[in-house]
Amino acid sequence: MGNLATPLSVQKLQTALHAKAKENPSFRFYALYDKLYRADVLQYAYACCKANQGAAGVDGERFEDIEAYGLGRWLGELAQELRNKRYQPQAVRRVFIPKQGGRGLRPLSIATVTSYCTSRSKQLNIGLLLHFT
Repeated sequence: MGNLATPLSVQKLQTALHAKAKENPSFRFYALYDKLYRADVLQYAYACCKANQGAAGVDGERFEDIEAYGLGRWLGELAQELRNKRYQPQAVRRVFIPKQGGRGLRPLSIATVTSYCTSRSKQLNIGLLLHFT
């Protein structure tokens, strides 16, 4: 992701979750879902996805399309879908790319920007907790 800096608010959230998990490995985190649709987390997740320069998924939506639509508006709608528990990931687009060494093709699944951004938001919040289970 190059030199993309994690925002201070996201760092504070991650530090608090990490400290609690390390302090008490058997602690159950019952209320993490609300962290997925925090504006700062979604904004950073989107920036991470964009820095990865991914291709459009099955919906054909590209980063340029989202920014033309309005990034704040798009993130707000995604947050609302997550908050209301109406978000459904879409199918992935399947393409075949050359194998390393040039012998044949291998499948590659390309998620939509929305699915990728949502997954990244989950990873930012929950990924570090998995090290302590």
